[in-house]
This record gives sequence, C-alpha cells and structure tokens, in this order.
Amino acid sequence: MRDIYADLGMPRLVNAAGTYTVFGGSRMPREVIEAMVSAASSFTRIQDFQARVHARIAELTRNEGAYVTCGCAAGLYLAAAAAVSLRFGKPFRWLKSEEVANSEVVVYRAHRNPYDWAVRQLGVRLVEVGYPNTIDPPTVDELEASITQRTVAIFYTMSGWTAPGALPLKAVIEVARRHRVPVVVDAAAQLPPVENLWSLTQAGADAAVFSGGKDLRGPQSTGLVLGRRQFVEAIAETGFPTYGIGRMLKVGREELAGLMAAVERYVKMDHAARLQWCERQVRLVIERVEAGGLGLQAIRTFPNEAGQPIPRALVRKPGALGWAAAVRDALLAGDPAIAVTLEGEDGVYINPMTLEEGEAELVVDRLLGVAARL
Repeated sequence: MRDIYADLGMPRLVNAAGTYTVFGGSRMPREVIEAMVSAASSFTRIQDFQARVHARIAELTRNEGAYVTCGCAAGLYLAAAAAVSLRFGKPFRWLKSEEVANSEVVVYRAHRNPYDWAVRQLGVRLVEVGYPNTIDPPTVDELEASITQRTVAIFYTMSGWTAPGALPLKAVIEVARRHRVPVVVDAAAQLPPVENLWSLTQAGADAAVFSGGKDLRGPQSTGLVLGRRQFVEAIAETGFPTYGIGRMLKVGREELAGLMAAVERYVKMDHAARLQWCERQVRLVIERVEAGGLGLQAIRTFPNEAGQPIPRALVRKPGALGWAAAVRDALLAGDPAIAVTLEGEDGVYINPMTLEEGEAELVVDRLLGVAARL
C-alpha cells in the first residue's frame, strides 16, 4: 500500500494525545474505509442517499432524526439556523437578514469557547448567562430571565474543559420546556459513553451534535446531529445540497457512507472490553516508568481532558520547570513522531484511546530515552 506520508517526506505519527483534530482525529477502521470505497465506486442521487443514511443512523441511535454534516462546527451552525427557521415558521433561505440579526441564542459564559464562532457566524446574537466561576452560582431564575421573545434556542456545551458556572443540563432542559425554547447540546467529544448517542435527546435536548471523526472513528470531516424529528428536518431543509448557506457545507457520498458504517460499528462495540484494554495500556506505562529509575512519577488519571470515561497515564518530573515542553518537542521531532499533551511545566499525558497494540510500549520507551538525555 502506498505510504502518502513517506512520499511527502513526513514521518509517521503515533498519537498518544487523543482525538485532536490537529493530529487527524482518529484512525478509520476497515469497515469505514470499505464503506467509503463502495460509495465512491458509483454515482447516486444525493438526496435519496442522505434520506436512507439518515434514517439508518436515527434507528441505530434510537433517535427520531439524524443528519450528517461536514464536521461538528457545521452541525452547530445548521442547528442555529434551524432554530431561527422554526422561530419564524419559514425556511432559513427566506428569512430577512434583520430577522436573523434580531434572534438570540442563550449560552452560559462558562461555556464560551472558540467553537461558538459556528453560531456567531450565522449572525444571531449571543445572550450570556452567569459567570465562569463559583463566586455567583447559577440559578434557574437567572436563566429564566435571559429568555425573551427573541430567544430561538439555548446552546449547552458538554466537555471536561468547561468552567463551573452553569446549571446541569437537566435543569436547563426543564426551563427551556416551560418557555418552548429548543436546547442544542454541543457534545463534540462526548463519546464514549456510547449511551450519549441517545441519552441526551431522550433527556429532552432537541439536538445533540457530535464529531464524526473522534471516537466514532468515521471520516474526520464529518459531524452528526441527532434529535427531535421537527428540528432535524429543519436542519435538512437548510443543509447541503439545498441552495443557500447549506450549499457551503458539502458532504460527499463517501462521507455519508463512512459515518453510517462508523455508527453501525460503534453501537455494536464491546465498550467494556475496550475500556479494559485502555486500563492495561495505562498500567504498562506506569510499570515501565517506575522501573526506569529516572526519578519520574507515573499515575493513572481519570477521566480524560474531554471528560470521556477513559484513563490516561500522567508522567511527571516533579518541579522540573520546562521539562514537559522539552519532552513533547523531542517526541514530535523523532521518527516516528509521537504526540502527547502537557500537564503544567513538569508532566505529560499518555492517552491510550488513540493507540493500537504495541504503540504504548513504543511511546513510553521513547519517552524514557528522551528523559534520560534531558
């Protein structure tokens, strides 16, 4: 098989960091690649293929509706458009610019992040609630007061990196239901657990948006919106291949097939066995570091940085300022390159969720070699 990276003079990269977009998200398994190749081999009428794929994914995930987008951010963008469309009772492409500009989306300040550009880009106004700390704890009354006749939706971010300062999702949904305002959950990296594919919407969220290229291991350029039938239909009415803003968000037949295959695989996976495998990789790292005799510490941490229920190994050289960055840079400069993430100045994380058999040994051996030279 052709090695495209070698052709371009690039080293192979072993990803011990996690499902980060900058490292390619994840590796597509055989079933996903085969589905993409099959779809690429002939033509199809895209709208018909979309309908079949979306119906199949909705069934697999126990949802009323599903829609495949070109990334999770595109899903948030289309969800915001759907919310405005439903508020005015007409297709988004018929809306006046001032109608969009006067629409409001409620968000918690604690949930603000670079990805909410996907919502701001639409032209709606963000109404912020609360503070990203615990000085003034969030209340139901404050959320109630933020909702007006202009409110089209509440956007809620789920992640391990959000700050305190937001009500639990259940309480947000209860408030939204009283005001008949839809709730959209940004759950980009909230797989595992697999149950999130249906539990968020069964709890009352109108839509939950996931990355297709993280733990689902579908094409990295895909995202998945799951949710209430009327809301997802409004997204489909706006999204590709409809003329208008959705035309910018093209999803090929290969990506549709690949993500469907990824979802089929994911819901049938033995997730308990996968977790046990990850635990074994973490123990392996800890044991090798402890046996290395370099004065390093290694511990198991849980959950990971995104809040996913996956363990990581944290390797530290206590008090060694700049040690972590030096290790990271040295690992990336090697062949194969190795990606890890930092914990402060003196620690690096090794995340097993993007490793395959034998790679944890490679990572820890290289790390020990680098540490011995520093």
